[in-house]
Amino acid sequence: MICGSYAEGMSNLCVLELPSDGESADRLLTSPMLMSIVRGMVSAWEPDWALAGSSSYRMQYREPDSSPFSLNWLTYLSHRLGRVPPLPAPVRIEPIEDRGTLIILTPERFTVSNPEHVALARRVRELLARAGLIQPATS
Repeated sequence: MICGSYAEGMSNLCVLELPSDGESADRLLTSPMLMSIVRGMVSAWEPDWALAGSSSYRMQYREPDSSPFSLNWLTYLSHRLGRVPPLPAPVRIEPIEDRGTLIILTPERFTVSNPEHVALARRVRELLARAGLIQPATS
């Protein structure tokens, strides 16, 4: 976690790594639980972006070093980065206080093994790139 940092070459971000298997994962890896966690991270640390979700997705679909953030199951973007455009269903967009926007890709557990999840994430990524919130994909 790197919060409150605006030094050149640094990001003001929160990334939460959670267990992917077992009883703890079953309890934590739900959309409502992750929404609460991300809301708490935003309230406490005011990052420019935060995410919670699949580390497998982040590893398989790496963002360029120049991108300000990585998209995942739940992604928070501060209003400092810009405004989130309308996104396709089943994506939900929720404000977090007056600070930013929480993007929830899907209500069920996001997995990289689900081609519909990956296609939705790539589509949302494309829309965010068009809105100037993330760098266009290089491949």
